[in-house]
Amino acid sequence: MLDSDLALIYGVDTKRLNEQVKRNIARFPEDFMFQLTQKESESLRSQIATSKKGTNLKSQNATSKRGGRRTLPYVFTEHGAVMLASILNSPQAIEASIKVVKVFVRLREILSTHKELAKKIEELEQKYDSKFAEVFTALKELMGSHIEKKEKLILRKGIKE
Repeated sequence: MLDSDLALIYGVDTKRLNEQVKRNIARFPEDFMFQLTQKESESLRSQIATSKKGTNLKSQNATSKRGGRRTLPYVFTEHGAVMLASILNSPQAIEASIKVVKVFVRLREILSTHKELAKKIEELEQKYDSKFAEVFTALKELMGSHIEKKEKLILRKGIKE
């Protein structure tokens, strides 16, 4: 997501968001955030309404009233967006940070429950594996004798005709 989009979501100015990123740059490795090139930015700008000098029109690429951005936009991956929530101090960012922590705690609970369930199933399989093997062997024998009977019937019909 673009820095300007995340600034809207977290309730801060794009400029303030980028200031906080620069102050906490160690928290944003390449797989969390990168800056668009001039060519990429221009390509993006051509797809989005941009502001003109002297107007109040704003878009995700235009953040100042004096003709748009002066710096190239930053783009954040999902990890970067989560990290932003932890360094920003707006009510929306704080709420997002809390939700992220709660989601991870819940995921850990779900995973531990599934591990316990998988372990119990494995124990049951080991305990009853031999008994199920006997059942499957008996079924195969029954199916085999049934198939043999059908083959004999087919052969008899073929001989009579």
